[in-house]
Amino acid sequence: MAGGHVDDSSGGREGKAPSGEDGAGAGASRHRKAERRQRSFWLELPVLVVLAVVLALLVKTFLVQAFSIPSDSMQNTLQRGDRVLVDKLTPWFDSKPERGEVVVFHDPGNWLADEPARKPSLVQTVLGAIGLMPSADEKDLIKRVIAVGGDSVECQLGGPVKVNGKSLVEPYVYPGNTPCDDKPFGPLKVPPGMLWVMGDHRQDSADSRWHMHDAKNHGFVPVGDVIGRAFVVVWPVSRWATLPIPKTFEQPGIGNQVPSVNGVGGGPR
Repeated sequence: MAGGHVDDSSGGREGKAPSGEDGAGAGASRHRKAERRQRSFWLELPVLVVLAVVLALLVKTFLVQAFSIPSDSMQNTLQRGDRVLVDKLTPWFDSKPERGEVVVFHDPGNWLADEPARKPSLVQTVLGAIGLMPSADEKDLIKRVIAVGGDSVECQLGGPVKVNGKSLVEPYVYPGNTPCDDKPFGPLKVPPGMLWVMGDHRQDSADSRWHMHDAKNHGFVPVGDVIGRAFVVVWPVSRWATLPIPKTFEQPGIGNQVPSVNGVGGGPR
């Protein structure tokens, strides 16, 4: 019996490590795992950054892009400094620009020649470099599409803008402005593949009316110059709003002319 008791005791001591050694081993193991996780994080971080930039570029190229409003030509719909999101996806599906849309487009014929160069902020420089915002040296404009290819459009002194003979009721025009008294025009026929664009702040917008004598496009904007449709104001938060097509462009008969357009289009600041 005594021998049995001794054998049991000695066997227990030989098969079990002291508690202090066991704690040290577990701590070292946890330390090694933590080091491996830290190394793994720093190895994966560049990959994650590259993936984020690639995704941002894909979104910017094919889906949506943010633009900053640089002038007062679209007041009060858009204020200087507003940030809008522009839908770039639908043109990939051969979507045509519609009357009443607010569109962003490349300068179609040196319309911004007299605009002073803008010095970009650090944020715009960084975001522009990765494609989340337009580059500061890009010359893009934003205007409302009034007429599309095949439409007739006019505006006489003291009268409303007319598209295909239908008078437009324009609640979006800047308060106190006339539809076109500063620059009457027409009637004009919009060529296929072109757009006629105007700013909502009519007396502060160098739009299609002011470029009718341009040798290249005669004030019309090629649909291929359009980047996309501005569909929402996202900044500042207090000015969040969607940009729907006004109901005046939905009146019966305004679309009697069938536009012959193969792309998307726009107008100036």
